Amino acid sequence: MIKVSVNGALGRMGSTVCDAVISDTETELIDSVDFNSKEQKTPNDKPIRTNFDYLSKDNKPDVIVDFTNREGLMNLVETATPLGIHIVSGSTGLLENDYKFLKDISNKYSTGILSASNFAIGAVLMMELASIAGKYFDYADLVESHHENKIDAPSGTAISIAEAAGSKRDKNFNQNEAEKQTIKNTRGGSLGGVQIHSARMPGRVARHELVFGGLGQTFTMLHDSIDRQSFMPGVVLGVKEIVKKKELVIGLDKIMGI
Repeated sequence: MIKVSVNGALGRMGSTVCDAVISDTETELIDSVDFNSKEQKTPNDKPIRTNFDYLSKDNKPDVIVDFTNREGLMNLVETATPLGIHIVSGSTGLLENDYKFLKDISNKYSTGILSASNFAIGAVLMMELASIAGKYFDYADLVESHHENKIDAPSGTAISIAEAAGSKRDKNFNQNEAEKQTIKNTRGGSLGGVQIHSARMPGRVARHELVFGGLGQTFTMLHDSIDRQSFMPGVVLGVKEIVKKKELVIGLDKIMGI
């Protein structure tokens, strides 16, 4: 059994991860953490602590799953990785220097860290397909929408999709330059020529729609996560595979063998 702890166990994603770990026959949920905890417990009656101060060489999980934020992940890594605890994280908003730090500390302690912008299998496949299609079209627009409490825009997944779309091109996508913008910023942001538009509203979990445009045609890719359960097969797969790794792995696609 792989012993698993969840960082952010009381959050929307964290509580869903707890249920998924409990349901899987190869994983065991042990003490978890949420800084908002008031002596609450997980569904299998394990303590939810307010921090990871209790961790030690003799008292630790095999893997900690993290769905908090950039600061939460970086603090967790500094505490857990020196103890040989593997990490699976869906926290986004990381900076270039953060990835360098994750790589260095993972190598130093020969302990696997998985950082992925999305754990939905369909979203990962969308990135792969975008990388194939991107070189055949001149224009690309990406519309992403999430729940109203998401703190970053665009989403980490949107950034990954845009990067994938341009990964096999030798130049940026073309862009329409509006002669007149009657409302500022209506053309959205841009990454490698991909125009990105972010929507935030109740009722959404995650939607990404990528439209390629060429002469006389468009090609549309759309992925919807209609429930947080959509991420759980990828999370559990990540837990089972990261214990075999001794380095930083960026993206679930590497775990899937894409």
